[in-house]
Amino acid sequence: MRALVLYAHGGPETISLETDYPEPEPGDGEVLIQVRACSLNYHDVFTRRGMPGIKVPLPVVPGLDVAGEIAALGPGVEGWRVGQRVLLDPIYPGKGLMGEMRDGGLAEYCTASARQLIAIPDTVSFEEAAAIPVAYGTAHRMMTANGPIERGQKVLVLGASGGVGTAAVLLAKLAGAEVIAAASSDKKLARLKALGADHLIDYTTTDFVRAIHDRYGRPQRRSYDGGVDVVVNYTGGDTWVPSLKVVKRGGRVLVCGATAGFAPSEDLRYIWTFELRIIGSNSWARSDLEALLALAATRKLVPVIDRVLPLSEGREAISLLEDRAVFGKIVVVP
Repeated sequence: MRALVLYAHGGPETISLETDYPEPEPGDGEVLIQVRACSLNYHDVFTRRGMPGIKVPLPVVPGLDVAGEIAALGPGVEGWRVGQRVLLDPIYPGKGLMGEMRDGGLAEYCTASARQLIAIPDTVSFEEAAAIPVAYGTAHRMMTANGPIERGQKVLVLGASGGVGTAAVLLAKLAGAEVIAAASSDKKLARLKALGADHLIDYTTTDFVRAIHDRYGRPQRRSYDGGVDVVVNYTGGDTWVPSLKVVKRGGRVLVCGATAGFAPSEDLRYIWTFELRIIGSNSWARSDLEALLALAATRKLVPVIDRVLPLSEGREAISLLEDRAVFGKIVVVP
């Protein structure tokens, strides 16, 4: 079968398009999936580069977010049928992430545990379903179970044009929040406006701290005036301390990643002075994916897809993500 295979950590050249990669066979409790769509995440960039402390069994087929059809049932699988449209929860029970600890979705076929399967509603396309798990699942958990975002709150989303960012904007608007979206170009900001963002900040030309203070006032130590209720920050790096400066007393900073750096400078004065709550959110629960598919089925939420590319351009697709040349999600189809 055709598959994109990572043979070593490094740059784009470490991934090869193979035309005769062995087709997998489902074992006990597994199913064979004919992949119809696989969306990419920045995690695929990290996997290609190599991550400290994580030993990836190479070679491996990248791709965490997989949607497709059941092509065959392994021994002991019940309650599912060949031809059924399914989304995979990216975590293989007891083994880890698809596309990292075992072959993922950048191939014509992959195997998965039957426990990973979630039925795709008829009104949701394979591409839309594949866009959901990592980015939207993480955003949903962060903004519902670990947030929660509530009606009338002022929510600043940093990196709002990415997969998690666009999901956060959509979910915050569904919750009835006032959304301030920060991104790096007029084109991206225009698209965020179309998604429902109430206010826009180009952080390449505007100091977002000053912009928030000008609009809402500086956070006050002795009252709850000024600033925003929530900052969504999954970038880290040099955005971290500025994030602390715009949150009102008793407000929250929601964190689910660190794409711009995991060891930023810190300023504890803001955390204790303004009684801030820093809330981490790690991945998703199956219930998050089911809730998101239900929202997608009723079209209350439509995943934002920048483009759909063939498997032959999968290596370039990862590079586009790495270069932050994507708005929302990028999807690869075999």
